Amino acid sequence: MKKAITFFISQAITLFGSQIVAFAIIWYITIETSSGLWVALLTICSFVPQFLCSFIGGALADRFPRKSLIIGADAAIAIFTLALVLMMPLFPNGSSFRIALLVIAALRSAAAGIQTPAVNSAIPLIVSPEKLMRANGINSTLQSIANFAAPAAAGAVMSLSNLQWALCIDIITAAIGISLLCFINIPSSKDENQGTRKEGLFSDIVGGVSYAVKTKMVGGLLLLFGIFIFLSIPAGFLANLFVARSFGDSYSNLMLVEVVGFAGMLVGGLIMGSWGGFKDRFKTLLFSALLFGLCGVLMGLSKVFVAYLIMMLLYGIPLTAFQTATTTILQENVDTMMQGRVFGLLNSMFSGFLPIGMAVFGPMADVVSLRLLIVVSNIAIIIVCSVVIPYISKRSVSVSR
Repeated sequence: MKKAITFFISQAITLFGSQIVAFAIIWYITIETSSGLWVALLTICSFVPQFLCSFIGGALADRFPRKSLIIGADAAIAIFTLALVLMMPLFPNGSSFRIALLVIAALRSAAAGIQTPAVNSAIPLIVSPEKLMRANGINSTLQSIANFAAPAAAGAVMSLSNLQWALCIDIITAAIGISLLCFINIPSSKDENQGTRKEGLFSDIVGGVSYAVKTKMVGGLLLLFGIFIFLSIPAGFLANLFVARSFGDSYSNLMLVEVVGFAGMLVGGLIMGSWGGFKDRFKTLLFSALLFGLCGVLMGLSKVFVAYLIMMLLYGIPLTAFQTATTTILQENVDTMMQGRVFGLLNSMFSGFLPIGMAVFGPMADVVSLRLLIVVSNIAIIIVCSVVIPYISKRSVSVSR
């Protein structure tokens, strides 16, 4: 567990820098344009490359040392960010600079598609099976701390300085995270063979998809996760736009909603890290999904900013529980030699359904009440999860080891 916590800290540090950049860019575009279309374009560029590369990243994680993949991806993200910093004087303010931000977001996203499956599939290699749920809860807690601090840091940097300094922080945190990870020994999986298998990478990808389709619990859970992400777009990923339109478009308001949201996720991580959820993992999954949907509905109905912030705080708790339960179920039920590809598919569900949702709900939010979209989408989450989770739980052979 000591090794795992050090590993989680290294990833939380790099996440902190990445989130500062993410918040700084999306706030910059939101305030400069106040356009659902531009926000949707940024989100699409931030996740479509990750979606495409997750298939490759998952296959690579089952073929090569996962530690090397994580370090390489972190280093690539830092290099892309440094390139933007050096080229910023070449771009005047306006649409040309915003396009440059879209390009760098796409490059960073592609690297994240390689990194994320390697991170999730490395955890079972350094944590004993009976401690996976709590370990994932601890990981969620550290990530939430990073996410909690990032909006405040981004708001301070953007208020006192500029976007260039926000980008520089990401480069520094990447260097620190990589340095920590270099001292952690991550053992090889039983099938990891340094890329010497005769099968090609494409065959590995096809094999991972085939495994998910044939294993009904795994395939059903992956699809449910994607639908969950899609339906949470209006309340979660368009929150900045909703706040800007309903309560004022100041950096302080945007910072507050992010800080409060991640504070809820921090609480959720602490709960999962200490409690570990119900013994039946699917019970944890269902309970968190229903509570998440209810909080989302109440967020959409909130007319006062303080009430909205309170619901945003509560909203983050079941979100963390849902994500932790999903990750743990897969870690407990998927063979180690397939986990890279399965977590690549999980990441593709997130990075695929998110831009689809943004492409649907982003432009729609310019012509339909965003408040209405939030309420309706979260009611849909409650209905879908109430039906699907009991169904896929019956197809699980072993929920806990």
